[in-house]
Amino acid sequence: MVCEVLVEIKAKNIDKTFTYHIPDSLCNDISIGKRVLVPFGNRKIEGFVLNILEYMELNYPLKNVVEVIDNEPVLNSELLELGKFISKKTLCNLINCYQVMLPTALKARKGLEVPKKYKIYLKLNGEKEDIIKNIKNDKQLEIINILSEKEVEKKVCTDISVSSVKTLLDHKYIIEEKKEVYRIDEEEQLETKRNILTEEQDNAIKKITSAFYTFKPFLLHGVTGSGKTEVYMNIIEKVLNDKKEALVLVPEISLTPQFVANFKKRFGNKIAILHSGLSDGEKYDEWRKIVRKEVSIVIGARSAVFAPLTNLGIIIVDEEHSATYKQENNPRYNALDVCLYRAKRYNIPVIFGSATPSIESYTRAKENIYELIELKHRVFTTLPKVKLVDMKDEIRKGNKILCEELIDKLNHCLISNKQAIILLNRRGFSTVLTCGSCGYTMKCPYCDIPLTFHKSTNSMRCHYCGYISKKLEACPECKSKELSYLGMGTEKLQEWIDKNISGAKTIRMDVDTTSRKGSLNKIIDSFKKKEFNILIGTQMISKGLDFSDVTLVGVVSGDASLNIPDFRSAERTFALLNQVAGRAGRGTEPGEVIIQGFNIEHYSIVCASKHDYKTFYNEEMSIRKKLKYPPYCNICLLRLSGKSQEELFNEANKIVKYLNTISKIIVLGPSNANVPKINNIYYVNVIIKYKKITDIIEQIKFLKQKYLTNNKLNLDIDFNPNQI
Repeated sequence: MVCEVLVEIKAKNIDKTFTYHIPDSLCNDISIGKRVLVPFGNRKIEGFVLNILEYMELNYPLKNVVEVIDNEPVLNSELLELGKFISKKTLCNLINCYQVMLPTALKARKGLEVPKKYKIYLKLNGEKEDIIKNIKNDKQLEIINILSEKEVEKKVCTDISVSSVKTLLDHKYIIEEKKEVYRIDEEEQLETKRNILTEEQDNAIKKITSAFYTFKPFLLHGVTGSGKTEVYMNIIEKVLNDKKEALVLVPEISLTPQFVANFKKRFGNKIAILHSGLSDGEKYDEWRKIVRKEVSIVIGARSAVFAPLTNLGIIIVDEEHSATYKQENNPRYNALDVCLYRAKRYNIPVIFGSATPSIESYTRAKENIYELIELKHRVFTTLPKVKLVDMKDEIRKGNKILCEELIDKLNHCLISNKQAIILLNRRGFSTVLTCGSCGYTMKCPYCDIPLTFHKSTNSMRCHYCGYISKKLEACPECKSKELSYLGMGTEKLQEWIDKNISGAKTIRMDVDTTSRKGSLNKIIDSFKKKEFNILIGTQMISKGLDFSDVTLVGVVSGDASLNIPDFRSAERTFALLNQVAGRAGRGTEPGEVIIQGFNIEHYSIVCASKHDYKTFYNEEMSIRKKLKYPPYCNICLLRLSGKSQEELFNEANKIVKYLNTISKIIVLGPSNANVPKINNIYYVNVIIKYKKITDIIEQIKFLKQKYLTNNKLNLDIDFNPNQI
């Protein structure tokens, strides 16, 4: 017998299986989808078995499989096919597709081991009555009495008396048993109370459940606070009653704690969690819960789309508009595409939910590719009132950080014992450090962009490559000490509010404060318990959070994202402002929102202030039609990278010349990427606008093959990228 093995190797130009002979001793152990250890050159590496054949006639001797690693396949038949689908759709090597699907513990990577977690339990070795006849020690009797009711963890008994436990073990009155335990294994806290459904929610549930056992995509467009989560849970309840499974995606881990807490109140321990905030061991445990059918609901971020569920009944994507559903490195898959693929395979509905649907999704709904369901009203309160403030006028009054009205509202909010959320979508203290004498700006030596000052660590940081430098005390060019910190991040805003708002108890939520494990949950819990009354943060506070006492939301630099040179900047601005505004007034009291900026007349900001998605959509579509941007076309980004900028432009011009021979497409570039250099590597873009993938696919494959063997530069291909 022989097998075809897909091995884990770094070479980008190798994308094929290698054939190995299966020794008789391994014939019963080997199967498709398992990992094996095989010789490759002068080393041994791991790979996935993709095919097994009885016989293959070859002109050369085959090497033997060394070892079968797994007892059960780590890639089931669906995941094997799914990997091929992603490889074909993204033009990425197949091994990369399989590796991204699996938790670290199950990847094909030699020398990588993630241990299982065990605990030692004690139990009686015989009948209690027979044992206590021989025991007179009080501590030993106490332990025997505890163990007569149930086996318990050894630590419980050693806390009573270590010597008593040892004596009982030595006399074999009790015995030890080692048991595997999960790292995440919380007690059930079921809540029997059910929220009364609104008419809109009830109609939405009926529409979706009527499509059970049918492939059908739904777009659930519900304003913030309209009860989309309640709709999801009611549908999942019906799916579980049919003995089926549910997959729920959320865009980022900041949404997971409250979202999961709501689900656990309803469904208890039937849930597995998968996201990047878990340790390798926790991901491994959660994956095995799914494989062992111990759970029937999986909730997680983008990579959870690969959860090894085999009896799916519904797929739900919350905040479907979020850019985080698109993977930024190979394989550059979009989780929404994978959801549609899996839903079609299982012949089930898929729900894309959002208060601000992506332009592409809403267009599909208008063209009846998706079925549109709308929740137009909040469940408990009305939508918050939004006020736009022009900071040009405020600066003339001397208000450089917060406008006068926002300061007044904050003071009133705190006096009323309510809470507020302030959004500033930029972390750090100051964005630029410059010399007031000569104009020197401190930049990253590897990326050539200004470093951000972080006051808490007294350091300058590059948010692209991670470079860290000490804060300058004097200008390195002219030795002047007149250094100015320009711009503002969340850290500086927090310091200003602490100094200037009486009674402010602030807490900050951004990448810097949530990087440590458990810190995100701690921030959310402490704010919910009202230990703090003002939550300051970046865009991670804009979605999913539900605090009933938040009556005020302030947005600082609400127009900042409009300055990003990307055709989606208006869409992202509208979504961000609409979503963060939705954090206000979710309890019994109405909410207020103040958005301040310098370009508040922009249609995305005006529409967001009126909660008017349809007007924004129509305005945005008219612009995209003129400029031929999605959804009127598709986009393929070709990104060349290397150490010589001149060589990159030379090659990029050759690519443009080649592509211009193709009809039906528009080629833009070459041009520098938005950040032209990261970590001493330059980036140059070529953009292709096309209608059908068949118009360009053969040419893109040709270009990929051409640059596979080029060691001086790299070509990355990204279909419908997040940013161009």
